[in-house]
Amino acid sequence: MGGIAAGPATVSLPMTTRALGEIGQGESLPDHLPKSPIPLFRAWFDDAHRRRWQPNPNAMTLATIDPDGRPSARVVLCKHLHDDLGCLVFFTNYNGRKGRALQANPRAAAVFHWDDVDRQIRVEGPVTVSPPAESDDYFHSRRWESRLGAWASDQSEPIASREALLNKVRHTAKQLGIDLAAAVSGQPIEIDRPPHWGGFRLWFESVELWCNGVGRIHDRARWTRTLTKSGDTYSGGPWSATRLQP
Repeated sequence: MGGIAAGPATVSLPMTTRALGEIGQGESLPDHLPKSPIPLFRAWFDDAHRRRWQPNPNAMTLATIDPDGRPSARVVLCKHLHDDLGCLVFFTNYNGRKGRALQANPRAAAVFHWDDVDRQIRVEGPVTVSPPAESDDYFHSRRWESRLGAWASDQSEPIASREALLNKVRHTAKQLGIDLAAAVSGQPIEIDRPPHWGGFRLWFESVELWCNGVGRIHDRARWTRTLTKSGDTYSGGPWSATRLQP
């Protein structure tokens, strides 16, 4: 007796029709990518500061290469975004690990990630030391404790204990003629910038903008350009924009 032929097996697809319809929803980059990424960079950066989704919206992960070729990364704060020049600025101890790395290999990569709004910016390019006036202006805007700390800390060097570090700060204050009691009471304290502390400029050679997407179908685009060095600055040629698969 003949049997009944079985029909095609039903396959359960993980991506349902509803899920397919949701792909692409949410924020996305413009269909026609702008010639320059900097206006969008600025808009996202300012939006993060205005809304304060994170305690430090200007925090970025900075990656460098040590003199021996080893990569290292840490979180630093972007203190200036120069739209006209095409660079960002961060400040540090020039004698610390990242300072030495950038002097040996003056290139870096940085990532801003704002998790609450599913946005990310990646930047890569050469690095130069900030002009002295830029470093001086920012240094004098800092609280006196931070200015004193810049003198007291031999960044990245070992120290025996926390108490030893605090004693070093007290000793440095004495050497600089700072009355700590007067400083704590609110009296103005003059502290000049130490020569081993200042800014670095990261010049935009490559910028990538990223928006989170449903099903991890994110929206990504990268802009690249050729930079020409002139003294301690760079000038950029026209940007080339490319949309990237996630």
